[in-house]
Amino acid sequence: MSLTPGDDPSMRAANLFKTPSNPGFWALIALIMIALSAPARADMPDPATFPAWREAFAQRLEAEGVRADVRAAMLEGLEPDLRIVERDRTQPEFVRPIWQYLAGAASAERAAGGRRAAERHAGALDQVAARFEVEREILTAIWGLESAYGAIQGDFDVVRSLATLAWEGRRRAFAEAQLIAAARMIERGYATRAELKGSWAGAMGQTQFIPTTYLERAVDVDGDGRRNIWTSEADALGSAANLLVQAGWERGAPVAVRTVLPEDFDYQGWNENTRRPLRAWALDGLRPASGEWAADDLHRTARLILPAGAAGPAFMAFGNFEALMRYNNSTAYGLGVAYLARRLEDGTEPPGGWPENDPPINRTQSRELQEALTALGYDTRGVDGIVGANTRAALKRFQAGAGLTPDGYAGRRAYDAVMAAHAQQGQR
Repeated sequence: MSLTPGDDPSMRAANLFKTPSNPGFWALIALIMIALSAPARADMPDPATFPAWREAFAQRLEAEGVRADVRAAMLEGLEPDLRIVERDRTQPEFVRPIWQYLAGAASAERAAGGRRAAERHAGALDQVAARFEVEREILTAIWGLESAYGAIQGDFDVVRSLATLAWEGRRRAFAEAQLIAAARMIERGYATRAELKGSWAGAMGQTQFIPTTYLERAVDVDGDGRRNIWTSEADALGSAANLLVQAGWERGAPVAVRTVLPEDFDYQGWNENTRRPLRAWALDGLRPASGEWAADDLHRTARLILPAGAAGPAFMAFGNFEALMRYNNSTAYGLGVAYLARRLEDGTEPPGGWPENDPPINRTQSRELQEALTALGYDTRGVDGIVGANTRAALKRFQAGAGLTPDGYAGRRAYDAVMAAHAQQGQR
């Protein structure tokens, strides 16, 4: 007998006790006992070991000079949250295509919400833009992508989340550094223990700062003596602007410009991390998708990015793009901010022309790709299901040897080609 949503197991069992000859009786009792006694997952760490970590970390906080009352406020009675372990260990199987991400990040609905938010808080935006020389649209775009303009900040207890990550151990150094920073925040009166709310991974407020970033970059714009990134739009937006400025933001400079490549472009010699003066790219035949390169931009350095390979749009990513990457180290995020800002400014929609018939492969396929490439002699330097620089470099070498465009894009077509070559090798 199965339990349906909304059933009270105790009442179902009580009713069955009236008819002990019912064949489902003992099966139900067994299911209930298993559900009550079994851990959430067999590979979960034992919560009984948490007090030992907590005591050791309390001693570390004491060695760091953290006051006793702050140590108590953070750790007294603290228990792990196994939901955090589950989320941290769970990697999504499917990789979202960048064209889907951009369609959501710079949608008409998100832009409309951004215009309404910018109108409501025009004074704060104007004050921050003038002080830090960062465009209002860029700040609004970051605000929108980080917290839906302050509406979705996360309601996890950040101290508990970080303590759970530190205890579990996989990201202990990171989590303990963030906990020490959180202690400093409390000591210095920047936030109370109860105010430290945010995402499950420790990011907080309308601009989603982790504690170390908060200490380094958060600012008090509204003049109340606090760096309040939770309920002060001025402080939250000012903190985001300060982060960008410290990362090298240049007002009026481009972020990313869609680019057309010459037919004879050297994909094999191209490296997505290579930065060159734009004039050098221009001499190689690269041109903007519309108009001409601005004279001032020719003296700036940029790198060429192909988020979906040679079959998709190409972009020149300038210094401001790298500043956005300091906020969130994701090409999709950088383009999402750039195109949401443009849509806020003049209605420009996200770019089209994506290879929707060649989506990125999932994580299981990525592991298979890495194994096959390495077996074929193109070492990916590890099999982890994450397509990073080493895997892309190995894929480019395979593509060049197979007479394919060596763009390093791990899409379904490249996967099929590698797996076919691997299967053929196994038949020899």
